[in-house]
Amino acid sequence: MAESQFTNAPELTVSELSGALKRAIEDQFGHVRLRGEISNYRGPHSSGHAYFCLKDSSARIDAVVWKGTFLRLKTKPQEGLEVIATGRITTFPGKSSYQIVIEQLEPAGVGALMALLEERRKKLAAEGLFDEARKKKLPYLPRVIGIVTSPTGAVIRDILHRLNDRFPRHVLVWPVRVQGETSAAEVAQGIRGFNALTPGGKIPRPDLLIVARGGGSLEDLWSFNEEEVLRAAVESAIPLISAIGHETDWTLLDHVADLRAPTPTGAAEKAVPVRAELLANINALARRHDEASFRLLERRRNDLRALSRALPQAENLLATPRQRQDRAAERLSSALRGFLGARRLALAESSRLLARHAPQAELQRAAGRLNTLKFRLEAAGRGLADRRRERIVTLAARFDAAFSGRVRLLQQEFLRRRELAHNFGARLDGAFAAAVARRRDRLSHVATLLGAVGYQAVLQRGFVLVRDEHGGVVRSVRQVEAGDALHLHFADGQVAATAHGDEPPKKRPTAAKKPPARGGQGSLF
Repeated sequence: MAESQFTNAPELTVSELSGALKRAIEDQFGHVRLRGEISNYRGPHSSGHAYFCLKDSSARIDAVVWKGTFLRLKTKPQEGLEVIATGRITTFPGKSSYQIVIEQLEPAGVGALMALLEERRKKLAAEGLFDEARKKKLPYLPRVIGIVTSPTGAVIRDILHRLNDRFPRHVLVWPVRVQGETSAAEVAQGIRGFNALTPGGKIPRPDLLIVARGGGSLEDLWSFNEEEVLRAAVESAIPLISAIGHETDWTLLDHVADLRAPTPTGAAEKAVPVRAELLANINALARRHDEASFRLLERRRNDLRALSRALPQAENLLATPRQRQDRAAERLSSALRGFLGARRLALAESSRLLARHAPQAELQRAAGRLNTLKFRLEAAGRGLADRRRERIVTLAARFDAAFSGRVRLLQQEFLRRRELAHNFGARLDGAFAAAVARRRDRLSHVATLLGAVGYQAVLQRGFVLVRDEHGGVVRSVRQVEAGDALHLHFADGQVAATAHGDEPPKKRPTAAKKPPARGGQGSLF
């Protein structure tokens, strides 16, 4: 007890000891690079800082990313992601623990990038961003095409050249960086910027967007896997074509875009049709439409003639009533003559009676009855004629109505057939364009395969193809005898040769070289 009271060791406070440890650790290690797996990450704190741990199979260390650094990070922290963190080692006196303040964060190799890419792909697929149902149909012939790419690379020149070859269109370029920390934000801003343009404004709003970049590694193309770019593409009201890298390169933007092109040049080919082919197709369809219309009209004209022959003639409809009228008129005249004869006989008899009896009153009454009968007879004749006339008018009106209805039906059928022909023409245009695109893709693939497996590629590496005098390929020395004529094919041409067997060929005498003539070109041999 006495010895402990008189020791020479200085007394330190907890804060002094914590400060000394902090200075010692920072002086000893400074900046370090740590490889480990992110653990206990719950997203940024309400202050904007991020707190988590880095661990491996046997140890762990606390990590912190300040708000300003977190906003600049190209790779954001994710739970379970293996990363390489660059920062400085320090201590936190409040917990008497040490930690790393991260200044830069990157995935630990391509494997980590692929794992991150697969996790992001599954997440976006679960949200329905890759569904074909939400993808928009590309316009057949856009008036304005917006391109989001680097203005200084070969990609924009290839796209513009192909557009001019196929069908020149008005092109707007939104310049962006296609690689680097700010690339994803600039590409997303370009997509949203084109969508923010007002239709019919001073700067025309594009009918189609192309996001393009040349080939590169997975790290070079990583900007087009960022969630910011993908969500901007999903929100785009303008149809979008993804043309990232070469045919073998794939990014998540290819799954989100309305159409994926294997190359930037292929995007230009999918954006517009070939103008000459389109004009030829239109002329052919117009000619076929005119011929079909003429044939349809001719067929309808013949049908109308046949139907008109089947309809009864007006003369035939009126023949029977007219005949009945004539017979009635004849009977009426006959009856009238008989009646008048009878009355005349009766009058004669009455006159004879009057002459015998001289009754003037009877004569006047008989004359009155006769006039009455005459008036009734005339009225009956006029009524019968009026009824016959009304029936004839009714039959004529019914015939006109039936004829007009048939004409209207023929007109409606003609309009329906013309609309059907128009729909068939539109479907034929789409099917022909799709067939041409499939044949062009198949031809490009066969050309690429021929360049890879053809013997010309082998000749370019210094090999020689030997053929005999009949053009057959010589594959073994047993196929050649002394004196056989051979043809040697090189990459830049072919020469003739003669086989000498196992003996070395005799040396040909060489002609003496002549000095070149003055003022002219010397011999090349």
